[in-house]
Formats: sequence, C-alpha cells, structure tokens
Amino acid sequence: MRADHRRGRSRRNAILAVTALLAGGGGLVAVNYAANASDVSAAAPTTRSAQTISCPDVKGELPAVPQQAQTEVDRNLALLDRQTAEANQRLVNTHGEGGPDFVRNAILGPLESKRTAAIERIAVAIGRVAAKPSGLGGLAACDLGLDTSGAGAASQIPGGAQGDGGDENNGSDGSDAGQQGNGSGAGEQSDDGPTAADFVDITTVAPNVPRVRRQAGASTGAFVSRCGVNKQGQHNSDNDIVAPGVSNGAHHVHDYVGNRKVDFTSTNESLSAQGTSCTNGDQSAYYWPVLRDTTRQGPDADALGGGAEGNKGAILVPATVSISYQGSPTGKVVAMPRFLRIITGDAKAFTNGTKNANAHWSCTGFENKVQLTDKYPICPGGSKVVRSFAFQSCWDGRNVDSADHRSHVAFADADGNCAQGFKAIPQLTMRLTYKAPAAPDFAVDGFQGQRHGAITDHNDFINVMNDRLMNQAVSCINSGRRCG
Repeated sequence: MRADHRRGRSRRNAILAVTALLAGGGGLVAVNYAANASDVSAAAPTTRSAQTISCPDVKGELPAVPQQAQTEVDRNLALLDRQTAEANQRLVNTHGEGGPDFVRNAILGPLESKRTAAIERIAVAIGRVAAKPSGLGGLAACDLGLDTSGAGAASQIPGGAQGDGGDENNGSDGSDAGQQGNGSGAGEQSDDGPTAADFVDITTVAPNVPRVRRQAGASTGAFVSRCGVNKQGQHNSDNDIVAPGVSNGAHHVHDYVGNRKVDFTSTNESLSAQGTSCTNGDQSAYYWPVLRDTTRQGPDADALGGGAEGNKGAILVPATVSISYQGSPTGKVVAMPRFLRIITGDAKAFTNGTKNANAHWSCTGFENKVQLTDKYPICPGGSKVVRSFAFQSCWDGRNVDSADHRSHVAFADADGNCAQGFKAIPQLTMRLTYKAPAAPDFAVDGFQGQRHGAITDHNDFINVMNDRLMNQAVSCINSGRRCG
C-alpha cells in the first residue's frame, strides 16, 4: 500500500502541476504543422509546408458588448482561441492517421461543435442584458489551409490548454479538455490509456469506506426504479444538459436507461411525451459514459464520439443497473422538481483535479469495504467490476438547473446536513456492474487528454417523474418503507 500511496501522491502532484501551468499560462509551445497526406491535394507543394486551421473572427462580428456581459464574452472568446490551438496541435499529433475524411471528421467536425457551443454562450450572455445577436452561428465552421512560408504555423498552447464545448461536468464554461498532445511540452501527455499503472488489485487495498451515523428523525426508506441495462442500445455522444441543440456535444458515447429518446434535440416537452424502460413509469433520463472492452473493435471505430475521438473498443452492456433514491441521515426529504437536472463527477478530473470528482469503483463483495476513486479495480475471480454514483442530495429550492450545472444542487456535509438555504431531496444512487475483461483491457469513455482515467467517471440525470410518482417516492423514503 505504501508504494501505491506514493504513486497516487506523485500522480496528484502531476495533476496539480498541470493545473497550475494551465492557470498560469506558462510553458508555451510553438509547433510546425506537417500536412496530413490524406488531406492535401496532388497540386499542393511537396516541399516542407504546413497545414493549419483557420477560423472566422468572432470578436470582430460582435455588436457592442454590454459591461454586464463582458466577462462572460471575454472568457468564451479566449476559449475559442484555445480550441483552434488545440485543433492545430491535434493536426500535428495525428499526422498520417486515418483515411481521406479523417481531418474533417475527427478534427474540424468536433471543433465546429465546440465553437457552436461557445458562440451560443456569447450570444446568450449578451442577450441577457441587451438584444441577442443573430447570425453568429455561421462563424463556427473552420477551414484547412496551407502555410507555405516555410516557418509553419505557430500555436501557443499553455501546457496542453483546455478547450471548450461539450463538457458535462466542468462549470459554466463547459470546457472540454481537448487534445493534450504527444510532444514534450510541459503539461502534455498522451491520450493513450489506461495503462497497467491505472489498475490496482482490490484485495490489497485497506478498507476505506466511512460510515455516516443516522440521527433521530432520519428518513430511512428507499424508492427503486427498475429500468433495465440498455440492451436496446440507446447510445449517442450528445449531452442535453450542457449542450442542448449541439450534435456530438459530449464527444464520447453515453449509455441511456429510462426515457426512450434522449439526445441533443430533447426538450422538457419531448421528454415528458416519451415512453420509458422503467417498469414503474419513471420517465427520467439516466445516462453515463459507456465502458469499453479495448481488446475488441466496436462498430463506432471511425465515428465521432467513438474511435475518431479516442474512445476505442467494443461497448460493454452492464450486467446490472440499480437505480434507487435514498433519504437523509438528518431528517425528512422534500420532492425534487420535475425536470431537475443534476450532473455528478467531473469528466475532466484528470487535469482539473478532484474538486468535483465523484468516481467510485469497486468489485462485488468489496463495496462495503473498499471504494477506489482514481484507479480501476482488479477484481478476484467470480467478482464483477462495480461503478457507483451517489448524486448531490441538497437543492436550492428554486432552480432546476444553473449556469454551471452545479450551483443549484450540493452535497450534504460529512454529518449529512445541507447548507443554509438548501433542502434535502431524495438522493439518487446508481450502481452498475460489469463482467469486464482483465486489466488493463477496459476503459471508460472520456474526453481527449483525460487518458480514460478512472477518476473522470461521471453520471447525468434529468428528473422526468410525474408529481404523483415523485410524491410516492418521498412518502416511501420519509416513512421508512422500500417501494417503487
């Protein structure tokens, strides 16, 4: 365990170093972009030249920006610049890869999606205090050209800077940790992963599961929704919570159970009109990044969200999916509002650090003793891999969502108490088990640059229970019964 602890401490220090570098803007990297042969016409110069990505200038097309919106606008303009820099870095790192459509599908397409989301946030920020600008969407698409000056195109990326667009779990900027690069620049690292060092034999880990003592008046019941394991294969790389209206807004593939149709086109109205895989009529949307067997090729090997964005392997169907709502150890709970949206965990925790991380990995037979947060488990024979999620259980009493998709909900403190101004709601808890291949041959889907780290695991939820069913859940939980 001491050796494992030292390795964990070294990795945490590395994460802190990367995060500090990103914040400080140090370690600028200048790169020459060698042309991808598959995307250069026969008429292109054969001497050493460079491909570079050119994007329309958004700032120059904006109307006068009100002072109240300036901070948000400036932040997203900076993110647009970093997105282009990251795409150019990816152009270098993938030189010679893929077929004739690789650059457009794997680089320009995702870049356009990210820019669409950032540009829309700029328009919304202005629209909150003035007339919302129109026609900015046409500035999202970028082109590929050649720099024939011989010097190449220079891109400055602060240590593998974080890009934008489609992140599910990283605050109001929706930042998506884009390509980290494979060079030697400070803070850069390969997208390859996980490696053997990212796995640990669970039988060697000391018990680490804390106990929360219930107080008098605790709500001790539970409400269960049985929604299947997604055998029907509802998959997409959208995220309706943070990137509504943006196709491939997540840049990795999700499993879905519950609501029968959840994608980038979903609205409250469409969700409430859909059927459900849950046996009790619960229309809520439950979704999470898929787990893959990396020894086998999946049908999305060349698709966006899949292999084209570094998520390689055959998607594993969970052996079981358990969805339940638990009470509060300090008192009664109140009903969740319909269409409440909650994200738990951080899809970019590998580079962001642990502030918003909420990953828990274990093995059947060990869950009450050992939970891993930044390692995948090596389970003994006959034991299944377990992913578990306990969502935020305190609500601000007003909002169904917030700009950062976090501020309207919160975790209770170590004693189970909600902060002042927040109310205890039923705590959504999910447990997924898998007959996974041996380590290190499985990995969770994620963003480029996050190395498929176990710490990046996350889960998303939209409450679409009708009032009758939600009230039934609250009654069961508060009266100490188990139902659903």
